[in-house]
Amino acid sequence: MNNKNSVLHLRDVLSVSSTGNKLTPTSHSTVQPVALMRLGLFVPTLKRKGGKVESITVDASKELAELEFAQAEGYTDIRITGPRLSMETDFKVWVAIIVSFSRYGASTNTIELPFSQFASFAGYPDKEKTTVLRTRVADALTRLRGTTISLSSKSMTKHTVTGLLQRGQYDVEADTIRLQADESLWELYRIDNQVLLQMIVLRKLANKGSAQALYTFIESLPQKPIPLSFNRIKKRLMLTSPDAQQNRTIKKAIEELQSAGYLDATVTKKDKEWYLIIHSRNPRCKVTDDVDFIRGLTA
Repeated sequence: MNNKNSVLHLRDVLSVSSTGNKLTPTSHSTVQPVALMRLGLFVPTLKRKGGKVESITVDASKELAELEFAQAEGYTDIRITGPRLSMETDFKVWVAIIVSFSRYGASTNTIELPFSQFASFAGYPDKEKTTVLRTRVADALTRLRGTTISLSSKSMTKHTVTGLLQRGQYDVEADTIRLQADESLWELYRIDNQVLLQMIVLRKLANKGSAQALYTFIESLPQKPIPLSFNRIKKRLMLTSPDAQQNRTIKKAIEELQSAGYLDATVTKKDKEWYLIIHSRNPRCKVTDDVDFIRGLTA
């Protein structure tokens, strides 16, 4: 940042859309940096036996090279390291963090709010706000806090470590969530293109982590992307099963996106490699007139 004393706040760095309106996180949509959606930070939960992965490391040097503080300090090696973050829980909590800061972080990077409201921001209905959910959210905050972004210079004379969350605290007695963010994180929203993800799509794909992760990846791409190789999709989804099983997982996720009304695409094979050819996308999954589904979301 040009002014070392300046502090970035999320509201200040959310981009303006082509219609002239700011991209603002709401209960219906979340604004995310394209880089985070392309890097494979939030991925499907591993369900196969022996599929547990303790931690992952993502090389983000290319995607985050434009960060102002990275350029100012000569950082060229940027890596994100931490526990495997799930689409099913960790991404929901991350969405709630973004909404919370967009609502209450106009002049501060430390905020506190009731757990019930935070859970609503994450998309959980009142009937699910149980002790079990409180434990899941607390565990997700631990994983997000444990996800670090490390930056190093080529000569290794300088090194900085920050993270998705500087501090996350759940107070059991007060039943509140307290969050502290690094202002440099918000620079991701300033320098990067942003994607507006529809929560209605993610909710329609509930418990379908691979389809959710593929949705966030596809939405981060240009409107008419080149054919996506399955190899590229595998890297994004961080799949660990045998190759043939990975292909089946991807094909099933594509079918789920098609069934949801989001994706019109063709899967084809060329030179022993599978490709996804995207024809069109419907960001709202054609659920505008699905009264029963919408009632189920708001019940």
